[in-house]
Amino acid sequence: MASLIPSLTLSLLILLLNFRLIQSLQCSSQKFSGNRYYQHCTDLPHLSAYLHWNYNPAESSINIAFLAPPARPDGWVAWGINPNGSGMIGAQALIAHKEANGSMAVRTFKLVSYKKVEEGEIAYKVSKVEAEYKNGVVTMFATVRLPKETVVLSQVWQVGSSVVDGMPVMHELGAANLNSKGKLDLPQGQSSSNSGENSNLQRKRIHGLLNAISWGILFPVGAIIARYLRSLRFADPFWFYLHVICQFSSYVIGVTGWAIGLDLGAKSKGIEYTSHRIIGIVLFCIATLQMFAFFLRPKKDHKYRVYWNVYHHGIGYAIIVLGIINVFKGLEMLRPAKAWKLGYVLFLSGLGAITLCLETITWALVLKKKFHKSKKPYNGFDRSEKQQPLAS
Repeated sequence: MASLIPSLTLSLLILLLNFRLIQSLQCSSQKFSGNRYYQHCTDLPHLSAYLHWNYNPAESSINIAFLAPPARPDGWVAWGINPNGSGMIGAQALIAHKEANGSMAVRTFKLVSYKKVEEGEIAYKVSKVEAEYKNGVVTMFATVRLPKETVVLSQVWQVGSSVVDGMPVMHELGAANLNSKGKLDLPQGQSSSNSGENSNLQRKRIHGLLNAISWGILFPVGAIIARYLRSLRFADPFWFYLHVICQFSSYVIGVTGWAIGLDLGAKSKGIEYTSHRIIGIVLFCIATLQMFAFFLRPKKDHKYRVYWNVYHHGIGYAIIVLGIINVFKGLEMLRPAKAWKLGYVLFLSGLGAITLCLETITWALVLKKKFHKSKKPYNGFDRSEKQQPLAS
């Protein structure tokens, strides 16, 4: 028994060390109908997709088998080549989907933009096109003729949820969908993802984190400080400086995240998050206007102070609402682990509960103060008693 333990430990270590290798060889166990055989295969890094191919340098062509599960059973899968770039736009693609009668169809499309595709002949001659659907996975076969002496391709692949009137509906814009592209070395049998994608994804995460901390956390906390601490005598003027520091820090962090977002948008041609971008621009504008409130703040007894209060409070609440909305929009686009969204929802729930408690306490104190004030003597007499006539 004692000699068995080292053997089992060694076996476990070998399995752990080779786990990634076992994963990378998953495509080699896949079989195809018609006794099709492919010399090379690769597990593509996104969308649970696989590519098998035979390279024929004499004819400058490849035979491919592309496998991927569509986003929904009636969705579509696509594999293509971009002759002039490394992304989706400009790609010459094969798209497979179910017909109304249940049979599979493969058609050729040009990807003009992320929202527009054109069906028709593509830049490559395609033959022996066929597709199968089994166990939730679409397998697409084709022979593609390439320009002479082509040895490296910029490939793209994608999955979608539905087809309407013969046209594929736009796919989702999650991280996996946007990163489904890379290089394919035909004779060497190797594929690689674009090296810049990880860096780009990291910047997206930084952008999201900065804006979540700014508009989604610090700004609401700063508003709560101003609303509830200023009613406490011992907190004056500490609450004011704490409020200013909190809101100014929120603005600086938010503008930094906003600038990163603008740069990401400029470098992501064809990818549009219209509502998220518009809300971000509005947030920047009104938050900048709110910063001027500090310099335009009149004294408490000034006749225009009431108008300043309306301006300051109104813009502040607008920033809180728009900021929280945009944080959730960012979470939908970035799709981090569920724990991030759950954590933010729990934070907002906790903040809401604290706000409700503080609001209840504040109103109770206000009503109590008014009640005691109404009981105070008036000109030496209690209001509840009738005033006695003066002696003649």
